[in-house]
Amino acid sequence: MNRVFVSLGSNIDSERNLREAVRRLAASCRLLAVSPVYETAPVGNTEQPNYLNAAALVETELTAAELKERVLQVIEGELGRVRTEDKNAPRTIDLDIALYGDAVLDLGPRHIPDPDILRYPHVAVPLADLAPRLRHPETGQTLAEIVRGLPDVGLRRRENIHSSGDQTTDKE
Repeated sequence: MNRVFVSLGSNIDSERNLREAVRRLAASCRLLAVSPVYETAPVGNTEQPNYLNAAALVETELTAAELKERVLQVIEGELGRVRTEDKNAPRTIDLDIALYGDAVLDLGPRHIPDPDILRYPHVAVPLADLAPRLRHPETGQTLAEIVRGLPDVGLRRRENIHSSGDQTTDKE
């Protein structure tokens, strides 16, 4: 089984779409934990609603490519995700593989571990909530150390989107 951290984000009907994405993810994989939700200002195109971001930890027998194509992209499509030229455009749901075990790989244009873990608190903080001592496969830093090194951009913690299962997990 592969342990995978998935980043979730939405700024169109966010609460409903995050809950529904987690429900569908749990139907396709073994859902181990879901982070608290954080409200964040949009990156890039700032003339749009704030985002809600979270992370989920799942176990699956699928490869990273299979998980992306058979589960994440299917859920995005079912929830009305429309891809445009603007990678920062508003969206119903965005599901990305942030960490796939300790693998370092490329899926088309996407790199795993997600480079945004090292850049953006809205990606790193929910992951660190789930596994603060987990080490980044490329830098060796723990997720908690990465978060401490990122700028404080005023993430606002919201309610949890899923109440069953563990809320945190630690892996050294």
